[in-house]
This record gives sequence, structure tokens and C-alpha cells, in this order.
Amino acid sequence: MMAGTLYLVATPIGNLGDFSPRGVETLQTADFIAAEDTRVSVKLLNHFGIKKPLVSYHEHNRAAAGQAILARLLAGESCALVTDAGTPAISDPGEDLVRLCGENGVTVEAIPGCCAAICALAVSGLPTGRFTFEGFLSANKKERRTALLKLKCEERTMVFHEAPHKLRATLADMAEILGDRPAALCRELTKLHEETLRTTLLQAAELYREKEPRGEYVLVVAGAQPAEEPAVSLEEGVRRVQRLREAGMKMKEAVRTVSAQTELNKNDLYEAVLKAE
Repeated sequence: MMAGTLYLVATPIGNLGDFSPRGVETLQTADFIAAEDTRVSVKLLNHFGIKKPLVSYHEHNRAAAGQAILARLLAGESCALVTDAGTPAISDPGEDLVRLCGENGVTVEAIPGCCAAICALAVSGLPTGRFTFEGFLSANKKERRTALLKLKCEERTMVFHEAPHKLRATLADMAEILGDRPAALCRELTKLHEETLRTTLLQAAELYREKEPRGEYVLVVAGAQPAEEPAVSLEEGVRRVQRLREAGMKMKEAVRTVSAQTELNKNDLYEAVLKAE
């Protein structure tokens, strides 16, 4: 018996008019539908007059539910996977189900449609040629700040999802760690109160100290400016350190002085001096 197919069906992120005819047809013809929240998905199905069996597949049951779905696929049934909104398996537990299907020879097909991150990137006015999708930052302050510190030198445009109750803290940390760089705040994409604010991180943080965040946000943040080459080479830095040491300055102080004068990395300079001796 041939295995069935898993269809990843992108659903509207707000406006139901964005659901593609192919997406509707796939839900109509699949043997069953796996949904992140069956209560949300049933509203979509009712709107389009689709009556199909629904099973639950989400973050908290994906291990057991994934095995159950795989068993039905291997038995020849077809399954349409949907999330509450957007494209399944993108920043979503559906990626585990896709991996499971791949490991067991089950065909997976994507039925394209809405993706909030791409919509926001397109309207942001920021460079789109190279970008990185970071999803949701942690609600834990320490973990969130650690993640931002790792992204401080990222030169590609960065795209984040953010919930309204976390927006103020996230913007404050971004402004502090990444600096005041261009950003776009895209709110309630494709919905009645859709809004795109093109601003900077510092201005956005200041705005939302007073303004109450409402709705779901996608934050698009400009990448870091490319690092400039130091005006002084590492070899020249070593020579300067050696001259200061010959004049009686201690090693660490000499390295620290030359590093401050030249913007050479202190640790790199220290190691280069040791190798030169």
C-alpha cells in the first residue's frame, strides 16, 4: 500500500479573502485535517463550507499526535496540516511532523499562501535581499537579552514576531543592545486595523512607553552596518605595544592603550604580541 501525502496548507493571517482556491480544494479533498487549535480551524472550515474530520496537533501533544498522524499517512490516508494562521512548519511544531514524514518516506507538499514575516518584510522599506527570521524572542529577560547580544553584529535585516504584552520590554532591550537603528513595526497584518510604522528602535521604544500595544506585531529591524577595517594593522599594533613595553609600560597596560588608540581587538592584540616574542 502506498503512503498518503501530508499537505502543508497556509491559511489566512487575518483576511479570509487571502485563502487560495488551491488551499480550499486541498482541505476539501484531504482525508483528515490536523489543526493547531481545532476551535479556530473549524471557523475557517465553516466559512468555506468544508466538512472534514479534525485532529489536534500542537506544541504540547506533538510527539504522540505526530505518531498517530504518521500511522494514518502510512496506511494511505492524506492529511492537511494547518495552523491558526499562516504557513505550517515555519516557527511552528509542524516542522517535527515534516521531519517524521521525511524519515518514513511520506511525501510532503506545501500549499503556499500567507506568511506574516514575508508580508512585513515586503512593506518594511528595509533591505530584503538578505534577511534572517528570528521568530519570537524569549519572555525571559536574560535569555532575550542574550539572544539580542548574539545578533548585535548581524548585517542582514532581522524579522521577529512579538505579542503585545511583551512588546515594550522587547523594544527597550533592542534599543539598548542593538542601538538606534531603522525598524518597521507591522501590526495586525491583513486585518481591519493593519498598520505599519517605519521608525527607529529608540523612537519605537519611546512611543510605546505611552501607547498601549494592541494586536500581534512583526518587527523588522535593520542589520548592523558592516564593520570597518581598522586603520592600523595588527602587525603595527604589535610594534606599538613593544615600543611602550621598552619604555617601561607593563604588558596589559600597553595592550589596553594601543587597543584604545587603534580600535584593534584587545584579546587579538595580546595574543599577537605573545606570538611575536
